[in-house]
Amino acid sequence: MTNHMTSTRGLAYGVDPRRPERYSLRQARYDALAADIDARAVVAASEGRRLSVLDIGSGGGAAPRHLRARANFAAIDLDATDVDRQYNVDESLYRRVLIGDLSKGYPELASASYDVVICEQVLEHLRELKVPMETIGRLVRPGGWAFVGVPIFMPPLDLARRHLVPSFDRLMRVRRRRSHVQAFTFAKFKAALVANSKLQLVEARGFRIVSGGVLRPLEEHRGWWAFNRWLGARLPGACTEVQLVLQKPVVKAAGAE
Repeated sequence: MTNHMTSTRGLAYGVDPRRPERYSLRQARYDALAADIDARAVVAASEGRRLSVLDIGSGGGAAPRHLRARANFAAIDLDATDVDRQYNVDESLYRRVLIGDLSKGYPELASASYDVVICEQVLEHLRELKVPMETIGRLVRPGGWAFVGVPIFMPPLDLARRHLVPSFDRLMRVRRRRSHVQAFTFAKFKAALVANSKLQLVEARGFRIVSGGVLRPLEEHRGWWAFNRWLGARLPGACTEVQLVLQKPVVKAAGAE
């Protein structure tokens, strides 16, 4: 587990005004990936280069807010994508922003373009996953990394979410469309992502086994955050969110030692 930065009261992890809790468990996934990416920026700088990062489905910009608070953000070139400008992408947070549909594979972006690809809380909104998952793997350079996170359910709750909830909505004539069209279990998500992206799984970490409600005041305390990180690393499939850390293999040329 990476060391945690000092928080500022009134901002989640000292960086995000949208989450009032000092150690917001909903923001813990961004804190975790920012720490890891910052460490990789140090490695890139030692090699005399900058770290290129793509934030897929950037939305409100949680990832760059956490990255900017890290010591080595100046060594990162950060790009973003989103499907529509209606999601209020803050383009000032990025070097460039591509408006495009992940389901179509981002043909505008060359293969092996990025050292790191972030795809957090995106895939659960997409009906077809093969091309998006393939695209994540395609865009990562050999030796590079991907951080991919989604909400998950313990079985058989995934079946209830997939089949019973839509039926209930129709029965009750609920007009609001649910934006989540996928209902993943940890095992199914891991298997699909590894198979389609052709990336190697390095780590699986869970977030938010229990959070919110009467427990929300605990998110003011670092110990509660640390306990959730410890538990999520050991029981990722029991959490409500999982983040997979993957790496693209380096294929050696024939005859190379």
